[in-house]
Amino acid sequence: MQATNDAVRGGGDTAVDASRLDARFRDPLGRTHQVPWLEAAQDVVLEDRPAVRPFPVRHGRRVAPGWWWSSTTGRLVAYGSGVMRTQLMLLDREPAVVALACRPVELVWREDGKVVGHAPQLMARLQDGSGLLLDCAGRSGPSARLAARARVVADAAKAVGWSYRLARPPDPVLVANVRWLAGYRHPRYAAGPWTPALVEVFGSPRPAVEAVRELGDPIAVWPAVFHALWNGVLRVRVDEPLHERAVVSVARQEAEAA
Repeated sequence: MQATNDAVRGGGDTAVDASRLDARFRDPLGRTHQVPWLEAAQDVVLEDRPAVRPFPVRHGRRVAPGWWWSSTTGRLVAYGSGVMRTQLMLLDREPAVVALACRPVELVWREDGKVVGHAPQLMARLQDGSGLLLDCAGRSGPSARLAARARVVADAAKAVGWSYRLARPPDPVLVANVRWLAGYRHPRYAAGPWTPALVEVFGSPRPAVEAVRELGDPIAVWPAVFHALWNGVLRVRVDEPLHERAVVSVARQEAEAA
């Protein structure tokens, strides 16, 4: 595999299939490579690649590009906007996700005789080895341009056993709850030797504050509970506002292990 120029394989008609798509990405030294998509999806560890294009800083925007510390990988992941950060946060909590990256690959093809490129905003590697590509759409839905390119990306993902998601803005309550739990995602908040006690005290669904008071000093216990809710040891409804009397229980896999 070698660095290439911007030449794109394929003809000039409007039909696009995965065998005629290229993948453009950067290596750790910043050099750009372009190879057939079917080859890249199989042979390149795309989640370890830097962003294929830098994230611009737009004056007047409330959220600028930044870094998200991923509890999934224990590494920082760059993001380019607030909506990307939100989706990155939600993916970081999904059990099936094992690695994350923002815009590591651009798909390139010919359409009506012109070169077209689209870099999905997020990529996740899943436990089964497949990948997930994701773009963020506004509340009014994707633009016509994004919708057209999303169809090509979805077909490209399907061709290699991956999936593609065009995500609308998530429910604000869900985002607020997960953002709160994300504040306790670092392993320093893990229950450690308290884990068996957490599993036992929440063996039956009950208000969180009651169990916390049984376990000891709430100042010490609450962070461990929030961390367990983040990583899936405990579960709670995140589509309803979190409060101290929210009903918490042991996740099924933990209950079976106990």
